[in-house]
Amino acid sequence: MKLRSFRIRIALLSAVLAGSALIGFGLISWWLIYEAKVSRLDAELESQLMRVSRPRPRGWQSYEDSLGQLFRTDTKTAIALLIIGADNNVLYRSEQWTADLDTKNLWTSHPQLLPFPSPPSERPTAPFSEANPPFPERSQPPPDRPPPTPRFVTQRTASGTWRIGAVTTPFAQIAIAVSLNAIATEMVVIRNIFLISIPGVLLLVAGGAWAIAGSSLHSIRRLTTSIGNVTASGLEQRIPIGTTDVEFVELIQVFNKMLERLERSFKQASRFSGDAAHELKTPLAILQGELERTLQQADPGSEVQQSLSNLLDEVRRLTGIVRKLLLLSLADAGQMNLHRVEVDLSGLLTEMLEDIELLAPHLEIQTEIADSLRVKGDRDLLIQVLQNLISNAIKYNLPNGWIRIQARRQSTAVLITISNCSQEIPLDERNRIFDRFYRGDPARTRKVEGIGLGLSLAREIARSHRGNLTLDPTLSGQTAFTLTLPVGL
Repeated sequence: MKLRSFRIRIALLSAVLAGSALIGFGLISWWLIYEAKVSRLDAELESQLMRVSRPRPRGWQSYEDSLGQLFRTDTKTAIALLIIGADNNVLYRSEQWTADLDTKNLWTSHPQLLPFPSPPSERPTAPFSEANPPFPERSQPPPDRPPPTPRFVTQRTASGTWRIGAVTTPFAQIAIAVSLNAIATEMVVIRNIFLISIPGVLLLVAGGAWAIAGSSLHSIRRLTTSIGNVTASGLEQRIPIGTTDVEFVELIQVFNKMLERLERSFKQASRFSGDAAHELKTPLAILQGELERTLQQADPGSEVQQSLSNLLDEVRRLTGIVRKLLLLSLADAGQMNLHRVEVDLSGLLTEMLEDIELLAPHLEIQTEIADSLRVKGDRDLLIQVLQNLISNAIKYNLPNGWIRIQARRQSTAVLITISNCSQEIPLDERNRIFDRFYRGDPARTRKVEGIGLGLSLAREIARSHRGNLTLDPTLSGQTAFTLTLPVGL
């Protein structure tokens, strides 16, 4: 499954790459350190093998003791010495030389240690004591023989791992075995250091990659914030390019140009609707006045009076549409001027209850209105919002239904919920109920009065007060709208 977070992918990829490099580096370093320690041990063994080929007047035991001091042996390190004479007899064997390190196993298991050469004719056959080793007085090999070359092998036994250095001279076979326990212990310490340090470094690398990725995405976050702030009143915003990474300059330029086009188009549309509504106000006012004057002059009950009355109703309806369109255009442009005063919402709702009883005496009214609910706002516009919600609750109610009005204070806001008994609103209509000119009646008949602007305008008025109007999720058979207004403005 692909991770959807870019920062997480960058951090994990950096950790994987760094981890692979560190693990490879750790393995190679561990091996090189081990080889260096073994090589240094081989050099010391070679030096001692060259020295042991000379006679030892003080005996092999004292020489073994000197080897222990040379290699700095402790409880973890052991040294074993094996001397085989010219007649293939063991001249000296250390107590540390176990059966696993027997000469037979040693030379047969490692054929690279050349067998002892044929003894010369002048070699003595009589045994020698430890104090007088069987070396001739001359200490150098014959001139026609090359100097002996030590060879080294690693042998694992039941007692541990040993590094064995062996040399074959014309006079004897000498083998020195040094336990690798001390080196193994040091390598375990180094391995533990790697096991502790590598995860720590990986965490630092992942954290650094996370921080670097976050810093690289700063321009994207700024762009996202600007996109989120794109509203009718925020289209003039632009993202500065001065301190932006060059990789994001083109993207920001495209976004700024898009905002320019949106701002220009939106201003033209808002200006058109506002100008059209404003230009229609005067002729509609004149037409309404003439119709009212002519209606007064017509004969009572005549057909002319009925026609003039119908025309006057249509003109008044058209005047209401123009007024709402003008308010919506002002809201879109962020120029809705509010005459803010202290508004007693509890008192307003109580007064409207009397109107509901007159307009819908057949409906049951349920109220839960808290006292002293006051906000700062435009009284006339807030009355328009409440009247619109109550009017919808009456128009879309069921016969012998009910209306419930709840008003309460919650934290720093006042919540007014107006619910009514109604048919269930389909999901697709719930998502479009605040669209302008949208009506639930697809035929747009006059059975239920309305033009589809009331809820849209009510929500814009609520938002101009820094509040909101929402359609609540309710049980089947009822509809509820909640108006939220902040207390302090």
